[in-house]
Amino acid sequence: MNFLTIGHRGVMGLEPENTLRSFVAAQQAGLDVIELDLHLSKDGALVVMHDADVDRTTDGTGPIAEKTLAELRSLDAGHGERVPVFEEVLDSVRSPLQAEIKDVAAARALAEVMHRRDLVSRVEVSSFHDEAIAEIARLVPGVRTALIGSRFGPDIVDRAVEAGSATICLNIRRLTLEVVEHARKADLKIIGWVVNTQEHLRLVRALELDGATTDYPEIKRTGRFTA
Repeated sequence: MNFLTIGHRGVMGLEPENTLRSFVAAQQAGLDVIELDLHLSKDGALVVMHDADVDRTTDGTGPIAEKTLAELRSLDAGHGERVPVFEEVLDSVRSPLQAEIKDVAAARALAEVMHRRDLVSRVEVSSFHDEAIAEIARLVPGVRTALIGSRFGPDIVDRAVEAGSATICLNIRRLTLEVVEHARKADLKIIGWVVNTQEHLRLVRALELDGATTDYPEIKRTGRFTA
């Protein structure tokens, strides 16, 4: 089985999340895919950050949407790292990417970059929001998409099928055999998140999931041998 290991915001257990430093470390560790998050700045740049505001991960305060790219660039995102834009990530690592978008506006901005840089084969787009998935699929024919679920039931499978997603990324702490079986009948791939312990990794392998999103690159090594 081709078991995918996905670096959560790079390797956020070791480096400042969603920074070039974190992404390069994930690639050097041999993780198969790098996951990141996208928001739009006030002036329309696709900036890489998880939260809607900068407070938790930088030395600044306030919403990303109310700051220009220049203002965001002035912030320290950890160890002197700057808040990157998506295009910088594309240039800094060669790994396949999973880009999480929060809304339809981000989908439209990402679609422009994907067309301009021919990223259909390299970038999978994920979201908690069905409408964002539908929008990127409409704008970028052939794009691979993944629907994310944190609190979910078997209906997450039906939502993914309706949105045209081939993959669901599910909170490992809430995953049930019922959901797994329903997903397999719909021919969906299943990624578990966030898998940071051997206990969770054993669960992922026991359920025969297709991969794991992790904060720590050690999962890549131990995942090969965990039954």
